[in-house]
Amino acid sequence: MSLTEIEILGWSRIAALLLGMGWAAWMDHKERRVKNEHWLVWVKPALFLWALELMYLGADWTIYLTASAAVAYASGAVLGRPTFSDIKAGSRMDQSVAVWYFISLCGLILGAIQYQSVNPIDVILGNEVGLGALWWSTFAVLPIIILIDVAWRLRMLHGGADAKALMWVALLLPNWSTVPLTFSSATSDALFALPPTFSLLMWGGLSFLLIPIILLLLNLFRGHVGKFSDLLLAWHASQLPRSKVMEKHVWLLTTLIEKPDGSVEVYHRKRAPRKTPTDEQLRAALLELEEAGVEQVWVSQKLPLLVFLFPAIIPMILLGDPMAIIMPMLGLE
Repeated sequence: MSLTEIEILGWSRIAALLLGMGWAAWMDHKERRVKNEHWLVWVKPALFLWALELMYLGADWTIYLTASAAVAYASGAVLGRPTFSDIKAGSRMDQSVAVWYFISLCGLILGAIQYQSVNPIDVILGNEVGLGALWWSTFAVLPIIILIDVAWRLRMLHGGADAKALMWVALLLPNWSTVPLTFSSATSDALFALPPTFSLLMWGGLSFLLIPIILLLLNLFRGHVGKFSDLLLAWHASQLPRSKVMEKHVWLLTTLIEKPDGSVEVYHRKRAPRKTPTDEQLRAALLELEEAGVEQVWVSQKLPLLVFLFPAIIPMILLGDPMAIIMPMLGLE
């Protein structure tokens, strides 16, 4: 069966999403860092596919510049933003970026003036089509990126890689129109659906709920649950040889405490420390455990968000927006 142009765009976007996010998740898992070069490489297919979609839909120049405004704002997370002092100092790069910002802003403003008669509520409800609806759906990417950036600055998103990944997804999947939803029509039928970026984030959060079950089963299988106190740890932590702790991205939960009679007892914290200890502090804690003869310790894994976002792509492709599925089940259609 032949594919339409929109379907080809959709599957191309999914392929780019799987490859780009998978690579980023692997780097974040192994190194706890995703270099900016990764996003500079993978933003190219995202912008190319977005431009193809706008071209196919007959977008005018204000819509292209509105999309450019979203890209310009997102670029600040990777390239930084020019300051007035940099521009006055004669930096050609900063001056070029400032011109890009200005032109994009002009296009956004002129687009808003041109399509001000189009009610965004009608666009959301699907009652509006044409270039006015296209401008509003294009503009909607900008507040999504701003919200992600603000969440990062306020430390609601702790990792820069997480914020950049979500911004990249917002550019790659600006809306649901080309996403090939194969097993559910709930998203396309819903009056309102979350943007693909937030849907992916929600699916990632739901996948996080599986971690306690997986850890508990693994600890039971490995024989690490011998008493009730172990059970309190087994659902969110795992055992590791003391000598391997420095090689892993983990928080050490096992420590030593001094009892009132002066003796020392091994104690397992139930939660990771609020502040990650330095390497020197961790080495000192491990040395104390070694001197006390403790060979196996409990640790809590440092799991980056991208590790959960990558597998969350699959249910998003198959089922679409989770809220579009959950709301009708709750009688809130």
